[in-house]
Amino acid sequence: MKLRTLVFLNALAVGISIGIVNYYFQHSWYYFSISMGISTCVSYLVFYLLIEKYVYSKIKIIYKLIHNLKLGKDLKDALGEYVSPDPINDVEQEVKEWARDKKTEIDDLKKQEKFRREFLSNISHEFKTPLFAIEGYVDALQDGALEDPELAKQFLNKVSRNVERLSFLIKDLNEISKLESGDIPINYQKFDVTILIKEVMEALELKAQKYHISLTFKEKYQQPTFVNADREKIRQVLVNLIDNSFKYGKEYGSTSITIFEMHEQILIEITDNGIGIEEKYLPRLFERFYRTDSSRSRQIGGSGLGLAIVKHIVEAHNQTIHVRSTTGLGSTFGFTLERAKDSLLPFP
Repeated sequence: MKLRTLVFLNALAVGISIGIVNYYFQHSWYYFSISMGISTCVSYLVFYLLIEKYVYSKIKIIYKLIHNLKLGKDLKDALGEYVSPDPINDVEQEVKEWARDKKTEIDDLKKQEKFRREFLSNISHEFKTPLFAIEGYVDALQDGALEDPELAKQFLNKVSRNVERLSFLIKDLNEISKLESGDIPINYQKFDVTILIKEVMEALELKAQKYHISLTFKEKYQQPTFVNADREKIRQVLVNLIDNSFKYGKEYGSTSITIFEMHEQILIEITDNGIGIEEKYLPRLFERFYRTDSSRSRQIGGSGLGLAIVKHIVEAHNQTIHVRSTTGLGSTFGFTLERAKDSLLPFP
C-alpha cells in the first residue's frame, strides 16, 4: 500500500471519529461535516510529515542499502541515489530473499563442514595405516629381526611398499591441490586419441594379465580420431580409469574401451563387467577418499584420489565425466573431449 493512501485512511478514520463526537454534542450534520473535514486534513498533514520524517525516510535508506549491497556494491556506493517507489513492501521482499539466501548459505556451510570432517578423518586414516605398518616393521627389526636375514628382507620389502604408498598419497594430494587451485595449466594440442589409447593399453598389458582381465579396444572407426586436449593429462585419465576397472573387476573378466564420435565432441567410455556400484553411491563417487567398500578398497591399495583427479582434469578441459553402473554387472565411466576443429565433418 502506498504511503499517501495509508496516511489518508488513518486521517479519515480520525476525522470521522471527531465528526461523530461533534455530532453527538451538536446534533448538526453541518458541524459534523466541518469538523470531520478539518480534522481529516490536519491529521493527514501531521501523520504524513511524521511518518515521512521519522519512519519512511529511514526505511528508504535501509532499502537502498539492502538493494545495492545485493548487487555487490560496497557501502559507499550502496548509499547511492536509487529510491524505490514502495520501499515498505520492497524491504519486506528483500528481507525475505535475504533470509532465504542466508539459509542456503548456512546449509552450504554445514555441508562443507561435514565434508571437511570426513576429509580430515579419511586423510588421517590413509596416513596412519602405512605409518603404523612401517613403525611396526622397524620396531621388529630393532628387536632382533635383523639377525634373521630372510625375515629382515621380508620386513624391509613391506616397509618399502608402505613408503611407496605414502609417496603416492602425497604426490596425488599435491596434484589434486594444484588442479583445484588452477596451478597446473592445460597444454592444449591436437592429437590422435586412438593412438594414445593403444599406448595406454600396451603400458597396462602386464597389469591386466596380473588381474586376469581381458583388455580390448572396440574401434568403431578405423580412421584417426583427433581431439584438442592436454595429451599427458588425458593419458593420466585413461590410466586411472582403466586401472580402476582392474581393481574392481572380476577375475577372468574384461575391460573394454569405446570411442563415440559426436558433432563437436568425442566420447570415450571404459566399461568393465566387475562387481558394479550401488546407485546410492554414484553421486559421491568422484569425491576425494570416498570409497564404496572401504575394507576391500584399502586391501587393493591406491590413494583414494584417482577418480577425484580424473574429474578435475576433465573439468579443467571444460568437459564432462559420468558413470553408470549396475550391481553385479559392471560399470561404465565415460568422459568427453573437444573434437579438433579441422577434423569436423559436415553432417549430410
